[in-house]
Amino acid sequence: MNIQTLLTPSWSKELTAEFEKPYFQALDAFFDEELKTQMIYPPKSLIFNAFDKCTDVKVVIIGQDPYHGDGQANGLCFSVNDDVKIPPSLKNIFKEIQSDLGKDMPTSGNLERWAEQGVLLLNAILTVRASKAASHRQKGWEQFTDAVIRLISEKKDNVVFLLWGKYAQQKGEIVDEDKHLILKSAHPSPLSAKHFFGNRHFSQTNQYLQQCSKEPIDW
Repeated sequence: MNIQTLLTPSWSKELTAEFEKPYFQALDAFFDEELKTQMIYPPKSLIFNAFDKCTDVKVVIIGQDPYHGDGQANGLCFSVNDDVKIPPSLKNIFKEIQSDLGKDMPTSGNLERWAEQGVLLLNAILTVRASKAASHRQKGWEQFTDAVIRLISEKKDNVVFLLWGKYAQQKGEIVDEDKHLILKSAHPSPLSAKHFFGNRHFSQTNQYLQQCSKEPIDW
């Protein structure tokens, strides 16, 4: 079905070389077959929502896999649609923002407002079967999102990469630390949140952006 046609033109132009590679053509064929027989999240129109909403990248947050429950995933890592209960990891992210910046807890877990300010909320894997976590693992998405991270690292300056948990930290190893700010901590999952709380990543991000003459993020 040529999944790349769903990607916004500005990003598509930068990633053209990836679309010609065998892994991406295999991914495209796999995805086409999945659509015929499976319920896939997020909806097809939102697979590249993280890219569509973020036109000038200032911050990158790396997640792993979309939510696989009905109506949850909206194409941005950690984010859910407005009418969906806020998941535990996102609730812990909001708690850290409250502690770090003194902001009130949001009533919605929709993070599109972050994306529109320049936060790329990038899942390593962009699609999933309903009710089957990591079901689209090792199908090519990881290679594609590595290419996205590499592109940002090479073409941009002074981007903040927030790497929460071992998976995101391994994924971020390709980032040029001389050009960008890399902040690492435990994952905000309830299993590891006690080591996530207190990381002050949100105030540190804004301080760095302002030092680089960029607008801070209204978290």
